[in-house]
Amino acid sequence: MPYLVRENLFIGNISDAAEVLQNGSSEITHILSVLSSVSISFFTEWRSGVVIPAKEIKKVCVGDGEDEWRSCLAANKVLYGLEYAGKDLKLVRMAVPIRDMESEDLLDYLDVCLDFIEKSRKEGAVLVHCFAGVSRSAAIITAYLMKTEQLSLEDALESLRRSCESVCPNDGFLEQLKMFEEMGFKVDHASPIYKRFRLKVLGEFYNRGEKIDSSKFGADPGVPTQISSEEEASPNEGKKAIPAYRCKKCRRVVALQENVVDHVPGEGETSFAWGKQKSGNPFNKSDESECSSLFVEPLKWMTGVEEGALEGKLSCAHCEARLGYFNWSGIQCSCGSWITPAFQLHKSRVDVSTV
Repeated sequence: MPYLVRENLFIGNISDAAEVLQNGSSEITHILSVLSSVSISFFTEWRSGVVIPAKEIKKVCVGDGEDEWRSCLAANKVLYGLEYAGKDLKLVRMAVPIRDMESEDLLDYLDVCLDFIEKSRKEGAVLVHCFAGVSRSAAIITAYLMKTEQLSLEDALESLRRSCESVCPNDGFLEQLKMFEEMGFKVDHASPIYKRFRLKVLGEFYNRGEKIDSSKFGADPGVPTQISSEEEASPNEGKKAIPAYRCKKCRRVVALQENVVDHVPGEGETSFAWGKQKSGNPFNKSDESECSSLFVEPLKWMTGVEEGALEGKLSCAHCEARLGYFNWSGIQCSCGSWITPAFQLHKSRVDVSTV
C-alpha cells in the first residue's frame, strides 16, 4: 500500500505502482516513476505477465530548448517521458531515468519532477515511486517538501519518515539535497555550488574513461555571438557590464566572470610545508592567502581539453600565449586548495575588463 505523505501526495514502490496501473485507483490520478528506464515495459521486465497499456504524450531530451552545457546530463539523453497509462489510459505517468547509485545526478531532474508533483496535486493525487520506495522516490519527495515548505534537509526527511519510516536516500542523493538547500531550494546553474558539482561529475566521467561531449564545454566568450534585431536597436538598454578576463598579450576575451568556479581558500604556504623545517612562529599565519590563479569551467577554445588529453597547457586561441594549465586529476592552487578537475588561468597572464 502506498503511504500518504501530504494531501494528494503518496510514496510507494513498484508493486504499488503496478497495482494502481492495472486496477486503477479511486484517489491516484498521476504517477511519477523514478526508475532506471522510462519505458512502461520496465514493469513487464520486473514481473512477467504484467502488461500495462500506454500512449505516449511526449518525450523530452536534454538540450530541448535549454542551455544544456550548464547541466551535467549528456546531450540527447532522455530527461523524462510523459504518457497516458494504465486501465482505460486514465492515469498520467511521468517517468524519469534515475539509477539508485551514489554517483547518479539527481539535481538535474529535480525541476521537472517537482513541477510535475505540484501540477498533479492540483489536478488530483500523485504517487511517487521507485523500485523499493526507499531511496529515489524518497529523495524526490524530500526535495519537494524542502522547496514547498522551506524545510531543511534534516527536517524534511524527518517529516517524511513520520509517514514512511523505511525511507533512506543514498549518501550521494543526500549530498545533492544539501546543495539544493544551500542554493535556496532551487537548482541554480550559475551558483558556485552547482558549478563545483558539475565539474566533479565531469571529472568522474573522464576518470571512468567516458568521452566528454564538447557540448558540455562553455561557449567561447571570445567569439562574437549573433545579435538579434531587438538588441541591435537598443544595444545598451537594460544591460549590465560583465567582468571579463582577457589575454594580456593580444586582449582576446578568454573567460567571463560567469565561467569562474570559486573555491574555498586553503591555508597558503602552510599547505605545502609538510615535512619542512621553518624558522619563526608556525602559528603566525596571514588570515588570507591570495590566489595567483583563476579556475574556470572548460571552454570551447581549450583545444587540448577538447582533444581529450589528461593534462596540458592552456594557450590563447588567438596569439597562442600561454595562459595556464589544465589537469583532469586536479591542481593545487597557491592558496593551498586542491581543485579537481582544474582549468587554471594564471592571473599574471590575464587582465580584467568588462564587456
